[in-house]
Amino acid sequence: MAKPLGTEFARFCIPVLQTLKDMGGTGNASEVVDAVLARLKIPEAEQEVVNKNGLSRVENQIQWAKFYMSRAGYVDSPSRGVWTLTQKGKELDLATFDYSAAIRSVRSEVAAMRKARPEPEVLEDDSGEEVLDELGYRLELLRTLKAIPPSAFERFCQRLLREGGFQQVNVTGRSGDGGIDGNCILAVNPLVSFYVVFQCKRYAGVVTPAQVREFRGAMGGKTDKGIIITTGTFTLEAKKESRKDGVSPIELVDGDKLIEMCESLGLGLIPRKTFTLDAKFFEDFKK
Repeated sequence: MAKPLGTEFARFCIPVLQTLKDMGGTGNASEVVDAVLARLKIPEAEQEVVNKNGLSRVENQIQWAKFYMSRAGYVDSPSRGVWTLTQKGKELDLATFDYSAAIRSVRSEVAAMRKARPEPEVLEDDSGEEVLDELGYRLELLRTLKAIPPSAFERFCQRLLREGGFQQVNVTGRSGDGGIDGNCILAVNPLVSFYVVFQCKRYAGVVTPAQVREFRGAMGGKTDKGIIITTGTFTLEAKKESRKDGVSPIELVDGDKLIEMCESLGLGLIPRKTFTLDAKFFEDFKK
């Protein structure tokens, strides 16, 4: 097997592919990322490091590994938030896979695309290398949310929860509330409903298990469920803490899930139809 390239994301290419194989060829993006972190035993300290966009640096590297493996034809995303192995990926022998060559091939492809498009939107990965930004609005939305005042982010979360089906959504935001920023009611049906409290964390960073425990302590067993909404991310241990047995469950909404909710609810985003060239379609016409 080839040695990793200088770019840090390269070390995650094989784990991403192996994890998808272990999951039967498909998986939710967040589940795949968590499984890769667990597979490589990435320490909490590394998970808490953020990049210049305020996102978990190591999770971002995993996303870049997926990006390159997708461009190389081994992974596909048939729907938002789902990663699947292509037939090419399923047949791949990971023991002999030269992912370094695959990465170099993708870089050449991206360079050609940039040359054909004089002014494309670009991002830089953690190696400083530019690639096409296919979903620039996602980062733009997160930057916008991080830039608004904390009280405004609380009102945004209030709107988000209302649009998501919660009732009687109140923002409290009082000092000394132990981190509880509001409360609401989730009505499952006319006979069953749950009292929910929520916390809003508008910042560029990673939520740790200690912060989840602190929020649960503020809940004090007086509520059926808690929600933490953040523009950042959660570490693996924070996610485990939220699902702890014998205590009130806490739902975690990170930056990615926040964007997905905005997309599905149409909050702060204007939908736009676009097209991407299907290069495979034209292969037969080149013969």
